Amino acid sequence: MKQINNFIKLTRLKKPIGYMLLFWPCIWGLTIGYDFSIDIKIFIKFIVLFLSGAILMRSAGCIINDIVDKDFDKKVERTKNRPIASGKVSVKLGLIYAFVLCALAFLVLIQFNFFTIILALGSMPLAFSYPYMKRFTYWPQLFLGITFNYGLILGWTSINSAISIIPIIFYLGAIFWTLGYDTIYGYQDIRDDEIIGVKSTSIKFRKNPKIFISFCYLIFFISLSLIGYLENLNIIYFYGLGLIFVHLFFFQIKSLRTDSSQSCLKIFKSNNFLGMLIFINLLFSKIII
Repeated sequence: MKQINNFIKLTRLKKPIGYMLLFWPCIWGLTIGYDFSIDIKIFIKFIVLFLSGAILMRSAGCIINDIVDKDFDKKVERTKNRPIASGKVSVKLGLIYAFVLCALAFLVLIQFNFFTIILALGSMPLAFSYPYMKRFTYWPQLFLGITFNYGLILGWTSINSAISIIPIIFYLGAIFWTLGYDTIYGYQDIRDDEIIGVKSTSIKFRKNPKIFISFCYLIFFISLSLIGYLENLNIIYFYGLGLIFVHLFFFQIKSLRTDSSQSCLKIFKSNNFLGMLIFINLLFSKIII
């Protein structure tokens, strides 16, 4: 039981926000690319596959991140008790766990078409090099956005044999969404990060965080609007965009207090609701004529 508890802590399985933020872009890409005149069972099957893949890959990513950052984690109040940083799980065992999780994720991946498999395998260097970015650049959140939203492209290609401008616009916008919410997340550890020398957009824009995050969210919102126009989605979608706008700029930006860890965590977690809201908006706009 002790080892099981350590595994759960290591993979953050009790903190679903991580894998859900990886999962939503996959489903967005799937939804905009899916033809709902065909069997809905295929759509549901792909949702299950993408959720399984998101959980497995996020869990493996957490382990690799903790191995790479174990010396940093020991010096940060929020992370010092993580299993690898505290010595409860060895690096060797962590690598074994990560390998098994990746193998299971590969079994999920081969359920998709060949094009999607190749694209997904091509993203692996991005997924496992992210933990090193905070050592070299103030933009690790940008790199995370590129990695975390890659599933949007995979969601599209799981249904379509080629990439069009629509998923690319959506993908680029979603990168800025992640850049915004992960900057908010970073304010929880900003004091410790500055002491140990870790870089982030939270530190780079600490003097005007709301301006920077608002800019990121504006780019994301524009991309959502363009998707509605290019996909010729019905009026329901654009009403839904109003709710999304309120959530981004009135709930998140207006209520953000970067000097409060509780505020930052609450607003960061609210992006799970936002991801679901965008999915429902896309789904209803495509199935209701």
